[in-house]
Amino acid sequence: MSGRQSRFVLSMMVFGYAFLYVPILSMMFFSFNNSRLATVWGGFSTRWYGALLKNDLIVDAALLSLQIAAVTATVATVLGTMAGLALARLGRFRGRVMFSGMITAPLVMPEVITGLSLLLLFVAIGFDRGFWTVTLAHITFNMCFVAVVVQSRLLSFDRTLEEAAMDLGAPPLKSFLTITLPIIMPAVVAGWMLAFTLSLDDFVIASFTTGPGATTLPMRIYSQVRLGVTPEINAVCTLFIAAVALFAVLASLAMKRETVERMRAAAA
Repeated sequence: MSGRQSRFVLSMMVFGYAFLYVPILSMMFFSFNNSRLATVWGGFSTRWYGALLKNDLIVDAALLSLQIAAVTATVATVLGTMAGLALARLGRFRGRVMFSGMITAPLVMPEVITGLSLLLLFVAIGFDRGFWTVTLAHITFNMCFVAVVVQSRLLSFDRTLEEAAMDLGAPPLKSFLTITLPIIMPAVVAGWMLAFTLSLDDFVIASFTTGPGATTLPMRIYSQVRLGVTPEINAVCTLFIAAVALFAVLASLAMKRETVERMRAAAA
C-alpha cells in the first residue's frame, strides 16, 4: 500500500470513529456542566449526578429497565442456545426451513411491525400490559440474536471432542455440559450481553407493549427530551455508558482468562 493510500485509509478511519464517538464524548463532557443548559458550558460540576439520584422518575425507570434486561437476557440466552443447537446439530428435520425462517425473521423485520403484532396479541388474549408484556416481547426478538451467535460458533465446533467423551462412557447430556458448553461459553456470554444491551436500549417495541407503571428508561428519556435536553439526561446516559463499558471489559477479561487457563490445561 502506497503512502497516499495509507493516509486515505487512516483519514477515513479517523473520520468514522469521530463520527461515532464524538457525539457520545460530547454528551459525557456536558454531563459535568454547571449550567442548566445542556449545551452551554458553565463550569465543571457534578451537581446533576446528585440531582439525578433525587429524580425518582428516572431512577425507577432505570431500575425497571435493568430488571427487564436481566430477565430478558437470561431467558433469551437459554432459548436461543437451544434453537442454535437445533439448527446446528439436528440436520435436515421436518419443518427446518420454517423454523430457520422464524428465527431469522425478527432480525430483519421492522420493530414497528414486531411491536404492533405483539400488542395485538396481548390485547386479543387479554394480557394486562406491564412488566411481563415488555419482557416477553424483548425475549421474542432477542432470542433470535442469541440463536444466530450460538449457531455460528457450533458450526465450527470439533465434534470429535464430544465423540471421544462418549466413547469414554459419558452420556450425551454430560458430554454437552462438560465438553461442549464450556467451549461455546464465550458465544453464549456474547449472546447474553447482546440480548441485555438490545433490551436495555429498546424503545419502539417497549412503547407498544408497555402499560401503566412500566415506563422504561428510553421511554422516560424520550418523554423528557421532547421538552428539552437537560444535564440530568446527559448524566444518566453517561452512567449507563460507563456501566456497559465496565461490564464489557470485565466479561472480556474473564473470557480471556478462561481461554488461557484452558490452553494451559491442554498443554499440561
